[in-house]
Amino acid sequence: MMLRVMWLFAAFDAALLLDTGMLFPRESSSREVKALNGLWAFRADRSPSRNQGFARAWYKSRLAETGPVIDMPVPASYNDITQDPTLRDFIGWVWYEREVTVPVRWITDGQRVVLRVGSAHYYSVVWVNGVKVTEHEGGHLPFEAEIGTLLREDPTMPCRITIAVNNTLTLQTLPPGTIQYMNDRTRYPDGFFVQNINFDFFNYAGIHRPVLLYTTPKAYVDDITVVTDFLDNTGLVKYNVSVQGASSATVKVTLMDKGGHCVASSTEPSGVLRVVDVSLWWPYLMHESPGYLYSLEVRLMAADESSTYEDVYDLPVGIRTVNVTSTQFLINNKPFYFHGVNKHEDADIRGKGLDWPLVVKDFNLIKWLGANSFRTSHYPYAEEILQMCDRHGIVVIDESPGVGIKDIRSFGNASLTHHQAVMDELVRRDKNHPSVVMWSVANEPASEMNPAEYYFKTLITHTKALDPTRPVTYVTCSNYARDKGAPFVDVICINSYFSWYHDQGHLEVIPLQLNTQFEDWYGKYKKPIIQSEYGADAVAGLHNDPPVMFTEEYQKEVLQNYHSVFDQKRKKYVIGELIWNFADFMTTQGILRVVGNKKGIFTRQRQPKAAAFILKERYWRLANETGTIPLWTKYPCPL
Repeated sequence: MMLRVMWLFAAFDAALLLDTGMLFPRESSSREVKALNGLWAFRADRSPSRNQGFARAWYKSRLAETGPVIDMPVPASYNDITQDPTLRDFIGWVWYEREVTVPVRWITDGQRVVLRVGSAHYYSVVWVNGVKVTEHEGGHLPFEAEIGTLLREDPTMPCRITIAVNNTLTLQTLPPGTIQYMNDRTRYPDGFFVQNINFDFFNYAGIHRPVLLYTTPKAYVDDITVVTDFLDNTGLVKYNVSVQGASSATVKVTLMDKGGHCVASSTEPSGVLRVVDVSLWWPYLMHESPGYLYSLEVRLMAADESSTYEDVYDLPVGIRTVNVTSTQFLINNKPFYFHGVNKHEDADIRGKGLDWPLVVKDFNLIKWLGANSFRTSHYPYAEEILQMCDRHGIVVIDESPGVGIKDIRSFGNASLTHHQAVMDELVRRDKNHPSVVMWSVANEPASEMNPAEYYFKTLITHTKALDPTRPVTYVTCSNYARDKGAPFVDVICINSYFSWYHDQGHLEVIPLQLNTQFEDWYGKYKKPIIQSEYGADAVAGLHNDPPVMFTEEYQKEVLQNYHSVFDQKRKKYVIGELIWNFADFMTTQGILRVVGNKKGIFTRQRQPKAAAFILKERYWRLANETGTIPLWTKYPCPL
């Protein structure tokens, strides 16, 4: 037991490298949350330079006073909301504005008032009442600013929030891209340019996740870090509470079970809680009670010359371990086999905007399939989705926005520095989610290029320093012998599309080529392998026998040919299979895509194709072989 505790402390110290926290806003007896979702005023800056809004300081007055505005829902991508094709494909600055009424007590009580944006794509600048309060580079991750001091300068003034968002991608952004100007005036009008990208999904933009105002006392819980372990039937919860706004404070930490009963407590800001007869966090279909969560209540008391402060924050905690051997992925020391999906945050009209009906529908479909996992391809998903994964026991490979790193200029120091900063933000946000079992730093980079070796060695080392408790990978489609980053990952993740992007129509080559792929990679690296993508496009309702490409029959045959090899190799070193893709999704227009990518086993409207039933039968069979679920378990599963 002492050795386990010493290991926890060592892992924990490494996880405390970030300066400030980014706790998910939760209401408590000391905190309030005000959602600013709904209609915002919106205006795209269509000036040739896209800089008129800054030059004329649109943020200094109501947006409607600067020119015509339209209604824009938040959260949502702006691209598919109107009938204007120029807005659908718009590149540059767009401006959002919302006036809100802040409760008087928030201002008079001297509380901290924090403005938080769940994510906006990709560069954001935020003003309150014409005063700049923050800016943020990158999408998919939250950012915030304390605005209480500003509001108290004139309590009678409404709180006018202005957010400018720019979706331009450069060689140094994540994901990268380039702007190409077309200068041939015989073919293109003056100022014509296009955004080039190296990823296969639509470059949706806007404010994609909730915008919130929340309060904390002046002295508050800034961050909590939790690392868990267990020995026999005793759970170990190593915790650290970070406090801001007080030079000295007392902390009471209480760990409660699902029934609200205290199972361990402490009055120290950091330490180890021991949980007798622990209920471990197990994946869906691996245990009769998956996704068991305790609640860690942190109660802070502090005082200064004039006031006393109390802050309360509740953090869900799942007690589980993750380990990797040369042939296995272990959760709670038991072999875990990923049978899951790759997804996208993508749907009709709302684009990448967070939408609760869609989220719940997708989780119902995941559980109906018998899937136990997914990868957040190709960017971090909303925190609310990870919270669902925690509760339902769905295992997550948490991926950064490092997709489309194809140009050698995107391996430079500026790109690496930004990529490390993105991993800082990602680990800080998601470190306490038990569902997150592995970090993925990139998808299909040009990892055969010489600079990739230093880039990925440095990036993976950095990520492991942030969190030594989870394995780190990236997803490759490179040649096994020339992949410069593969020596540094803990798990090999491979994408391949045999009989689709090459050898089209020749289903018979899949078993041979897939077997060769696995033998080559394992023979060189001796690391467990996940087939992180495979599949084929199928237009729903398109049929042909014998199967031909783009029919539902062909998609089925591709999957079944892959599955026969998976069944041979999973007895050795293959530890998972993730279908590409869960559902059809939108892409840029091109001759290979007919209104988006059709590799989904569900349509974009979440209706099943024939392949969904093939996977459902397979995944439930795998669950019954590898899990400890009772024989009577059938969908729908209890929530």
